[in-house]
Amino acid sequence: MDQGGQLDNLSPILSDQVLVNGTAVPLTLTGDGKLRFLGQRQRCLTVEKEVLGFAVEEGSRIRIKAVVEEREGICCCGNRGDLVRESFVFEPLSEDSLALWSQKLRDYIDSLGRPKRLLIFLNPFGGKKSATKIFSEDVKPYLEDADIQITVIETKHQLHAKEVAKTMDLSKYDGIVCVSGDGILVEVVNGLLEREDWSAAINMPIGMVPAGTGNGMVKSLLHAAGYKHSLDVATISQGKTRFFSVLMLAWGLIADIDIESEKYRWMGSARLDFYAIQRIFYLRHYNGRICFVPAPGFEDYGEPMSFHCRPTDEESPKQEESLKTQQHGYLGSDVKLEDMHWRTISGPFVSVWLHNVPWGSEDVMAAPNAKFSDGYLDLIMVKGLPKLALLSMMSNMNDGSHVESPYVTYIKVKAFILEPGTRVEDPTKEGIIDSDGEVIARGNVTYKGNQKPLMAYDKVQITVDQGLATLFAPK
Repeated sequence: MDQGGQLDNLSPILSDQVLVNGTAVPLTLTGDGKLRFLGQRQRCLTVEKEVLGFAVEEGSRIRIKAVVEEREGICCCGNRGDLVRESFVFEPLSEDSLALWSQKLRDYIDSLGRPKRLLIFLNPFGGKKSATKIFSEDVKPYLEDADIQITVIETKHQLHAKEVAKTMDLSKYDGIVCVSGDGILVEVVNGLLEREDWSAAINMPIGMVPAGTGNGMVKSLLHAAGYKHSLDVATISQGKTRFFSVLMLAWGLIADIDIESEKYRWMGSARLDFYAIQRIFYLRHYNGRICFVPAPGFEDYGEPMSFHCRPTDEESPKQEESLKTQQHGYLGSDVKLEDMHWRTISGPFVSVWLHNVPWGSEDVMAAPNAKFSDGYLDLIMVKGLPKLALLSMMSNMNDGSHVESPYVTYIKVKAFILEPGTRVEDPTKEGIIDSDGEVIARGNVTYKGNQKPLMAYDKVQITVDQGLATLFAPK
């Protein structure tokens, strides 16, 4: 910005004498959004980051509702602390001044583009079943201070949020917030992308409040900057069946831990560590093959192969063309896979893990180099290794250093095909394909869930659409 622009930002939008605790002091709202006043000491609030809203009260007073770092008073300096709600009350000296302050504050807050109407999905069953308490005590008061209209829907069953997102009147809301783990976010994205107006629906910003077991998306967002963030969406397809993923896809060790540990859900997030130890000491290896289109810089991994589009028995090319004209909703990336340079790696595998964002949960940095909207998925692959080396590798997942293990292949891919096979130790048994914490396919004699898998335990194809969805992000 040029010097003139900087001066405009620092120039006062409004400056006036007001009463604070009965004492007349100067109060200024600057062009860069600082609310400054002089009392016994100078104080300031950054409107964009700290001011939630304001209210005009009886007696011609204006109450500024803010969220500030916990320390003595509201000031521009000091050590960082926990965020707390705080009020700052001042009284303009005339009716005209009151009206002017109200107008200028409202204009500036409105210029920030904040949402005014939110649909809240609250999952009372996720994690430690604390979502209701978290929302009522830690979220709702802030939304009320910001004068945001909210509609709260408690999810009653699996896919409830998806059903609502698929049919809701989008014109009634400026955004959606999921008070849950990652599962409700996945349902909302899938619901929006199955709408006839999916291209407009997927632009609806989605926010997350962590109240589940994993909370990987929220942890990833805490390391991002910006008010809104574009997010890649992966389309997992098998024939005419599609599932839209925003977090990860796993097969092998990680999928087994994530899904089979459900029987220990009463333990909360500790169930994952507990079951991981069991699976490491009774390690499974899986036959199979992966095919992928490497990102630039990763072309030397695997062996070259030719891509042949082999339709499934249930979907011929003519049926596929008919599907595109009959089926509503997003059908996945239109990239021409046959024109891309494919590579392949054959098993046995211990684990195959694709990640869209850095964190898999609050304490697992699965893919330290993953980006929200780079158009690639991060592939973390493990083949044969000693159990002690695997235990050491798993213990390094909290900081992402596990990808530096010589037993780990870590690359970025643009498209991916998984051809899952049987267990090496017992060919009568197969595995689980897990995406975003949900079983999308399971083989013979594996974990028996309540829901019928979306797909068969067979070849699945994954493509990426760059920056398709939008998330609210901390700023």
